[in-house]
Amino acid sequence: MKTVLRIFFILLAIATGGVFLYSAYTKLMPIESFEYTMVEFLHIPLIAAAIVARFFIGLEIGLGSLIILHLWGKGKWVLKAAFALLVAFSIYLIALWIKDGNNVNCGCFGDAIWMSPSSSLIKNGILLVVIGILLRFHKGLKYTWAQVSALVALPCAIVTMYIALPIFKPYKIDLHAVYADPKYAPSADLSKGKHIIAFLSPSCIHCRRAALKMHLMKKADSTLPFYMIIGGVDTAISGFWKASDAQDLPHTRLARDPFFKYTGGIFPTILWVNNGRVEASTGYPELNILAIKHWMAQDTVYATQQ
Repeated sequence: MKTVLRIFFILLAIATGGVFLYSAYTKLMPIESFEYTMVEFLHIPLIAAAIVARFFIGLEIGLGSLIILHLWGKGKWVLKAAFALLVAFSIYLIALWIKDGNNVNCGCFGDAIWMSPSSSLIKNGILLVVIGILLRFHKGLKYTWAQVSALVALPCAIVTMYIALPIFKPYKIDLHAVYADPKYAPSADLSKGKHIIAFLSPSCIHCRRAALKMHLMKKADSTLPFYMIIGGVDTAISGFWKASDAQDLPHTRLARDPFFKYTGGIFPTILWVNNGRVEASTGYPELNILAIKHWMAQDTVYATQQ
């Protein structure tokens, strides 16, 4: 019977840690969506949301990994920290429920699983009970090396988030070169409003994939503010259109020198521009309809505040 219970508690710990890791993973896909959720509900500047997002994701990764590995530290402080984190999240969910109602996505599992504050509170309640059971009835590794590992691993997980995903510092972009040639000058004023401007080289396979993805996303939601600025040579254009089918997206051409000045030779370069201010630079895999919708919905005062 003791063996059965031990196996049960081990599996319970693995499942609990797995929930923390999955929660962190969904917030990373993409992290911009999690940042804009915090901007929307907490009304904090985007730069502050970026700092807080990385901290909590790193914390979830660290706690989840340590719980799975049974590296709970002296006095099981890892489990107690996870318990406290869930309590803090639950207080936030209650406040969110009171302020914005129950028909909003709290962002606990990013955009992967839509969860209302009430459903997330139920999830947290179950996790709190499980962690309480582990605290009372199950032992972690008590070796000195295990306790030291827990103390070192958690801050390392948090710091790693800032290293792996450096915080982007918004800057003002000069778009005069884009309008220099009257033949190709955009009809829209890209320095006003919100635009996702993609600098693409027509011969670059990743640029073609980016254009194809934007084309498909635009078909799914016509409000997405994509604009393509295409460099490269004219002979590659026909192959670019054939591969991407993106002729429907607004676009223009740009000469080689200014194109390389904007991109630094990195293709594709995708900039999220808010009233002439670049607030994010992402690759095409990070383009996500819900993340873009979150960004579009944010008030300018929060999006550009420093």
